[in-house]
Amino acid sequence: MPSRIPPLAITAHTATSALGRGRAAHIQALRDRRSGLRANDFTATPLACAIGRVDGIEQVALPDELARYDCRNNRLAWLGLGADGFLGAARAAIARHGAQRVALLVGTSTASIGVTEQAYRELDADRFPPALAVPHLHTPHSLGLFLEAVLGTRGPCMTIATACSSSAKIFAQGERLIRLGIVDAAIVAGVDSLCGSVLFGFNALELISPEACRPFDAARRGISIGEGAGFALLEREGDGAPRLLGHGESSDAHHMSTPHPQGLGARLALADALARAGIAADEVDYVNLHGTATLKNDEVEATVLADTFPARTRASSTKGWTGHTLGAAGILEAVLALLAIEHGLVPGTLNTTTPDAACGPQLALGNESRAIRVALSNSFGFGGNNCTLAFGCAA
Repeated sequence: MPSRIPPLAITAHTATSALGRGRAAHIQALRDRRSGLRANDFTATPLACAIGRVDGIEQVALPDELARYDCRNNRLAWLGLGADGFLGAARAAIARHGAQRVALLVGTSTASIGVTEQAYRELDADRFPPALAVPHLHTPHSLGLFLEAVLGTRGPCMTIATACSSSAKIFAQGERLIRLGIVDAAIVAGVDSLCGSVLFGFNALELISPEACRPFDAARRGISIGEGAGFALLEREGDGAPRLLGHGESSDAHHMSTPHPQGLGARLALADALARAGIAADEVDYVNLHGTATLKNDEVEATVLADTFPARTRASSTKGWTGHTLGAAGILEAVLALLAIEHGLVPGTLNTTTPDAACGPQLALGNESRAIRVALSNSFGFGGNNCTLAFGCAA
């Protein structure tokens, strides 16, 4: 088992999703049990499903000096950077530590693929469209290049693309870089936006629910795709800041899209996160579950949850609020876990009425008010790529 690690301060954090911009919009939506999901109005070709669409992206205008990076994903990133004063906090940290001593770590699963889709629509037999001659957009690292241009960081800049665990794993990467002395701070960012490839791709896999998703419900029918942007700043010290206590990662490689039937990878990630945090399972107050509302994911995760935690531990999936934001899910749900700690609120599992038989007493359907000192967040991606994060109250 890994050794306990020194906790890191999360000195700034924010999220933008279908629930709105910033932490206040998210905690209010959770309290009101107001979902951000709505009928699909994104694809020109009809697809009957619910989506978690962020309002206002189409109206975003990047500054002139950043116009070459214009695409839906980078517009969403720009929108998210402006919430909760995060851009100012990040620039202050860069000034404090030096541009070469701050890492920029981004998690995304599709990056700017939407603009690539559009460019291919312009192909014809006689010409190569100008829209394809922009390599800085047609790359998985598009988000990192854009944010580096915005922030001016000169430290390590890396893109993590491990499907739905992408923007959870950036916390682990940031912790390692700081602990090893390579950098003094890490800006972690997760952004994924709606695009046709994702919506129709998951629909082809028969994983899209025709109505708003119902995580862990016995009658669940699949996922609802959403989009979102989340940002956090990791530093060694920070008065009154919540803490990253630990992280666990695994890759069981059981199947391209189906989790290991006994949840081997999930169990390994969970155990390592607890070990690095130096805590036992019975010290965990809340678990934000991956909970996609697919048949196998929920069945396996519910079994792992029931096997690992006492009945007093509360757990829920928040995807009924935001939809599954894919590569941004890790950091979005990390922010929701931090909000749960800050406000003493367990968000229930929205849209779920009859829990799957595999669920234990830990699953919360309705909202609950209680003190939360330690919260976990699970992110389990395709291919068995798993990550669990452990967060705690301010020191």
